[in-house]
Amino acid sequence: MTATLAPAPRKPKAAKRFRAFWRRWWHQLTAMRTALVLLLALALAAIPGSTFPQRSISTVDVAGYFDEHPDLAPWLDRLWAFDVYTSPWFSAIYLLLMISLAGCIVPRLGVHWKALRAKVPDAPKRMSILPYHRVLDVDANQGRARAVLKQRRWRTAVTEHEDGTFVIAAEKGYLRETGNLLFHTSIIFVLAGVAVGSLMSWYGNRILSEDKSYCNNLQQYDEYGLGAWVDETSLPRFCVTLDAFDAEFTDGGPTAYDAAVTYETAGETGKYDLQVNHPLNIDGTNVFLIGHGYTAVVTYTDRYGQTQTLHQEFLAMDAALNSEGAFKFPDANVDPETGTVDANAEVGFDAILVPTFDDSTAMLLGTDPELNNPVLALTAYTGDLGLGDGEPESVYSVNEEQIASGALTRLNEEVEVIGVGDAMTLPDGTTLTFDGVEQYAVLQVRHDPGGPVVLAGAVLLLLGLLPGLAVRRRRYWIRWNPDGTVETAGLNRNDFDGLDEECDELTAAIAPDYEPPGTHTDKSGSEQ
Repeated sequence: MTATLAPAPRKPKAAKRFRAFWRRWWHQLTAMRTALVLLLALALAAIPGSTFPQRSISTVDVAGYFDEHPDLAPWLDRLWAFDVYTSPWFSAIYLLLMISLAGCIVPRLGVHWKALRAKVPDAPKRMSILPYHRVLDVDANQGRARAVLKQRRWRTAVTEHEDGTFVIAAEKGYLRETGNLLFHTSIIFVLAGVAVGSLMSWYGNRILSEDKSYCNNLQQYDEYGLGAWVDETSLPRFCVTLDAFDAEFTDGGPTAYDAAVTYETAGETGKYDLQVNHPLNIDGTNVFLIGHGYTAVVTYTDRYGQTQTLHQEFLAMDAALNSEGAFKFPDANVDPETGTVDANAEVGFDAILVPTFDDSTAMLLGTDPELNNPVLALTAYTGDLGLGDGEPESVYSVNEEQIASGALTRLNEEVEVIGVGDAMTLPDGTTLTFDGVEQYAVLQVRHDPGGPVVLAGAVLLLLGLLPGLAVRRRRYWIRWNPDGTVETAGLNRNDFDGLDEECDELTAAIAPDYEPPGTHTDKSGSEQ
């Protein structure tokens, strides 16, 4: 009785079609042309991020855009126009680009690794068909040939055929493909680093006057930005105090900033000399010194003789540190006996601080950033400052909308300039005294875990770019035939000029009596 084998089960046609569909689209996705298209798409997708304000950078600007475009802004928000870099469509392009590059590079890594370990191919039977071919009429020593090639860092392989043919095969230029792979791998590193930075980095800017402190929480930053995966609970706990600040100037410009700070963490207290490009590192977070400015100190005396002293930071308008700011006294002119508050008796001052005022000219703004003759140029207002409506406003200027609406009345027609120790007297007898000027430092606290990854990508890019552009892959063979003739040949794996000259140089080094074609040597030994 003969046993029969059952036929193997056939795979369903649906599964075959799915595999074919997946294989076809995978090849399309991992093609280099697809990666280039995705790179272009990523550049185009980033345009809205530079066109519209982003919440991760400034929520105030986003709120302002909603106020200016109340009909358009909600529709743009539905399309993530204010959160471009964390939007689903931008993330999809980003992820597809990384997959495309990885799918293109990984197979090439395997192929390149096998090529590095593979034996150099033997010479073809008909070497005369190669672009460079020479038949030597001089002796060529096999040992010398191998030594010369090894000294010049050629990969070599020796083959002895049964018919007596002896072949030395050499190859050089694999560093070119290594450079290409490093270059393309560096793009993945850069993309990964930028993605990590976008999701997990954060920063905060703080203006800090001398002898003042702040702690690392969002409420104490003048400006901040958080990554998509960062919230306030992720911030490390520490406090920084600016003990002293010194700025050096030469020829009207700053040459050095030096801030002496004291920092406190949960387990450490210390002092640090903070300078530009020498940040303080606290628990993986860097505190940078990025600028400085001036703080004006004034005292306001109201109609009841009560005084209020303000230390107000001013923002620089130019390189000479001519700065703008404002003094606001919403609690002024309160009757101490009855506690009566007159909402229309609030006082505010728009001011310009000039570090070095030249009273011999008609120019208000100075040209020297040092504190040689500081003055305040003041414009006074009284009325309702509009601070109780809950709307955010700048601390560096009096509310222009309140001025335009008539809620604030201007008290002096011409700007009044006062120096340190002088006072401006208002029509109701109240005064504003200019007590002096302090310095402040502009600190930026930043945590960017993607920075080292981007740096590694930049290093890989440079390491890969140079050999990828400069190195050329080529092969060279020497064959000793049974009839006693010696042949050499070369093959260029990349188009470049100079292969014939290089091969002639190699042949001359292997066979010292060899003369390249087109030259001959006279009896005196000079080349003709």
